[in-house]
Amino acid sequence: MATQPKQAKTEGKNNHEATDEQADKEQQEAIEQIDEVQNEIDRLNENASEEILKVEQKYNKLRQPFFQKRSDLIGKIPNFWVTAFINHPQVSALLNEEDEEALQYLTKVEVQEFEDIKSGYKINFHFDTNPYFDNKTISKEFHLNDTGEPSSKSTTITWKAGKDLTGKASSPGKGGRKRNHEEQESFFSWFLDHGDAGADEVGEVIKDDIWPNPLQYYLASEIEEEDDLDDEDGAEDEEEGDEEDDEAEGEDDGEDECEEEGGEEDDA
Repeated sequence: MATQPKQAKTEGKNNHEATDEQADKEQQEAIEQIDEVQNEIDRLNENASEEILKVEQKYNKLRQPFFQKRSDLIGKIPNFWVTAFINHPQVSALLNEEDEEALQYLTKVEVQEFEDIKSGYKINFHFDTNPYFDNKTISKEFHLNDTGEPSSKSTTITWKAGKDLTGKASSPGKGGRKRNHEEQESFFSWFLDHGDAGADEVGEVIKDDIWPNPLQYYLASEIEEEDDLDDEDGAEDEEEGDEEDDEAEGEDDGEDECEEEGGEEDDA
């Protein structure tokens, strides 16, 4: 009789182990099924990426005539591109005074995405004859090879004697923000920087932010001036309103005094 409870414990333990094994088996099966479903999701995402790429390539070709028309119109506006760069918060931080002077000769900027968009792009800077370098066009290219390794290369700038801005350090430009460096590097040093092509912020900013709509940055300073004027007008209106309120209060006080005097005379 004394052995029966002991036997019951053993049976309970076996049942518990069997339950755990069943739960582990069901969990493993669920994991395998989730993995299969995830593979299907990944396959669909891959197909979607290919379709999106085809659509982007199609519309990239459709945009080219409009980009060309825009460039022709921009060419009629002096200092368009240097103004857009100065008004852009990230690019302006890279510009010193001599950069701004050199970029006044910049007549055209264009971004050319390669036919296989995933493989990279090229940014071309076209210049008028200028006292700094002989190049009419300076370019920087970004490539992604078959293994996904990024790289970049640039046009060699043919500087005129004593005009190499990359070998100088200068104060920040009028429109730029001073960086946390003792000396301000030149914007043109960017053409020499190929250390981390996969994280080239300047290239990405020009391609993805400025190039799609440069007009918004060209007009940025005018918009800021208009906002400042609106703020000034608003402040003046508030001051005038305060003065009118003060005058009205003064008139009310005067009327109250007259009424008090009139009341005293009647009492007399």
